[in-house]
Amino acid sequence: MFTGIIEEIGTVASISRGQSSIQLGIAAEKVLVETKIGDSIAVDGVCLTVTRFTTGHFTADVMPETMEKTTLKLLKPGSRVNLERALRLSDRLGGHLVQGHVDGTGTIISKEQNDIAIVYKIKAPAAVLKYIVAKGSVAIDGISLTVIEVTGEYFTVSLIPHTAHLTVLGEKNPGKQVNLESDLIGRYVEKLMQTGDGSQDKSGLNINFLAEHGFL
Repeated sequence: MFTGIIEEIGTVASISRGQSSIQLGIAAEKVLVETKIGDSIAVDGVCLTVTRFTTGHFTADVMPETMEKTTLKLLKPGSRVNLERALRLSDRLGGHLVQGHVDGTGTIISKEQNDIAIVYKIKAPAAVLKYIVAKGSVAIDGISLTVIEVTGEYFTVSLIPHTAHLTVLGEKNPGKQVNLESDLIGRYVEKLMQTGDGSQDKSGLNINFLAEHGFL
């Protein structure tokens, strides 16, 4: 479990490609403090397991399903990536609960400066958009952000200068793909509203109702 507060930007040092998987070598410093083999580190919002590490470097495997559903397949040596260690129970939850289980990828369709903020418009699959609500939370490349607007095709978020400077998202322009993870609470709410046979609860309680009344 993560918070969506990026700790540092790492650099892809090496990529070993299998038939449909890869092994990533990533240069980093801060996220390796107190790290052990088997620990989880979110790489651009994707939860990966540390399989080896040395001073300033760790290795993680990326399985075929992760390759298919995330932007990790687009990485090259020299690519910069957002990094975050797993949450400790004693930590402050500065963002929101992020699993590191990416729902899908989106595409940046516009990037505009609005005073000090950078506003991104991101096209997303319908399967992801249905869990995104205005004023709710979404993880983009592992960054916890607040949603401004949602339509049937896209949603918008804004970055303060601090976030733009300390994450890779601030460097990305229209046309670039990003990893998306919706707020897990919405997915659990949807499941709980279904009857035992998987059909929708007829009581009138639905995600739109909960969002309108401040529960999401």
